[in-house]
Amino acid sequence: MESVATSGFFIAFEGGEGSGKSTQTKLLASWLESRGHTVLTTRQPGGTEVGATLRSILLDPATGDLAPRTEALIYLADKAEHAHKVLRPALASGHVVVTDRYIESMLAYQGAGRDLSPNELGPIAQWATNELNPDLTIVLDIDPVVGLERAGEPDRIEAEPIEFHQRVRHFFLDTAVDSAAHVVISAAQTPESIHAQIIEIVTERLATRP
Repeated sequence: MESVATSGFFIAFEGGEGSGKSTQTKLLASWLESRGHTVLTTRQPGGTEVGATLRSILLDPATGDLAPRTEALIYLADKAEHAHKVLRPALASGHVVVTDRYIESMLAYQGAGRDLSPNELGPIAQWATNELNPDLTIVLDIDPVVGLERAGEPDRIEAEPIEFHQRVRHFFLDTAVDSAAHVVISAAQTPESIHAQIIEIVTERLATRP
């Protein structure tokens, strides 16, 4: 997926459960603000009033099983609302946007993890977000066994079998191969070490953006 030109800069954190995305999102936002950038941090699903409702449906164990296509469409509705009401306005204002998950998570979990094809879901996701793609995607890679132990009490998605999470991991890694917009960082390191690598990467990308 190619990035859409904006006046801001769009960074997405992707990766499996317990990989530290939320921690690194906060650390990066704080660092960017200390360098004078106006930063918007957000997460998906969620981040809008509608998205918060959708998130509660998607992650609550009480929801039970959903048809894979139903689940994918709910995630896509969240992405569409998010892109329209949160991401595009912030980017148009010149903000650096840092999101904890975006389209790639939906393709990994609802595509590769379930029995749906990411190749079929990809064009629908592009339509839903009006082709708004990150300038930089940082994949925090971790063994699902380790990540799920870190995550603690499982939500509806985390409670899926380990084979599900292995497929998700492989999708993230396969997508990052030969993609200039992707960087993979091992999440088995300390948060401080991961953050230092992220700073180096983001500094370089911001310096060379159009």
